[in-house]
Amino acid sequence: MTHSIRCNCGKLKGTLKRTQDVNRCVCYCADCQAFARFLKREDDILDEFGGTSIIQTIPKHIDFSEGTEHLACIRLTENGLLRWYAACCNTPIGNTSPNFKLSFIGLIHNCLSSDRVSLDDAFGTIRMHVSTQAAIGEHKPKSTGLLAGTLRVFGMVLRSRLNGSYKQNPFFIPGTGTPVVTPQVLNQDLKG
Repeated sequence: MTHSIRCNCGKLKGTLKRTQDVNRCVCYCADCQAFARFLKREDDILDEFGGTSIIQTIPKHIDFSEGTEHLACIRLTENGLLRWYAACCNTPIGNTSPNFKLSFIGLIHNCLSSDRVSLDDAFGTIRMHVSTQAAIGEHKPKSTGLLAGTLRVFGMVLRSRLNGSYKQNPFFIPGTGTPVVTPQVLNQDLKG
């Protein structure tokens, strides 16, 4: 089964080819909240507790069909995750490790919302709630599924490393491990 990847304005389009090899989670960390603030899209990225709904998979399953010239990337710190978005309309795409050999992407729900099928129907229920200590509000969600989710993601990354599929990554230049666009490292504090 496949699922569309699309920015809000439709200039960046692609496909997630395997919807069954995923882990679905909500992350409440300060960095995910800062990314939403950087994009000025907090209201449609974050839930009422400051959580971001993420589909975790490997980049090999992603194909962009048009608009890759709109891909942009930031890092909140010099050594932080690469946070990808469509610069044409500030739609978040996902987060990757800066090391392409750790073949992993956390796709942000906004770029997956153009299909008419719900995220629950396409990817199953949320299995993991992480970094809940940074959630907004007095009644914070409970951390759930961390061990099982981490093992699931580790298994995906390990398989891609062993079978060489980590090299198939639309966010990095083949053979070099260099991101397809130079990440902007933010100098301002968005964590707050």
